[in-house]
Amino acid sequence: MAEIRGTVKGYAPVFGEKPAALVLGTYPSPKSFEVGFYYGHKQNRFWPLMAALAGAPAIPQTITEKTALIQQSGLALWDVLERCTITGASDASIKDPVPNDVAGFIRRHGVQAVFCNGAASHRFYRRFSQPHTGIEAVQLPSTSPANAAFSFQRLLKAWQPLVQYITPLG
Repeated sequence: MAEIRGTVKGYAPVFGEKPAALVLGTYPSPKSFEVGFYYGHKQNRFWPLMAALAGAPAIPQTITEKTALIQQSGLALWDVLERCTITGASDASIKDPVPNDVAGFIRRHGVQAVFCNGAASHRFYRRFSQPHTGIEAVQLPSTSPANAAFSFQRLLKAWQPLVQYITPLG
């Protein structure tokens, strides 16, 4: 597995006007860097899940469609970490984490709730951001294909707390 050094910066946040909730990942995977956007691995269930939760007519395929889904659903999407040293896509291998200014983003945009996609993003949010936001994040099960214990239907049920912050698309 290739190691990505701490000099590789992650993506800018994706959001529309007045996002109600922020969904945080940890840091882009090698596949996400390869395709140039969040949750780029074809087996990651994030985009099908977001489409289902928002009532989208179809699962977004392009970066433009994915961006529109986040913006139109009233959410924001970002990663807790701006950069780190990581081996492959293993969150457990993260060293030298440098956080994004999540607290500043929340203050600037009036975000009301924070949801973390998986345990690592939750752990880094609690360490770096929560002391500055005062907002307790909801830890949701990871949409990663490595989280095989969760079927799509089980993920859909577990991610239901996010629905109250989504502007339905359908």
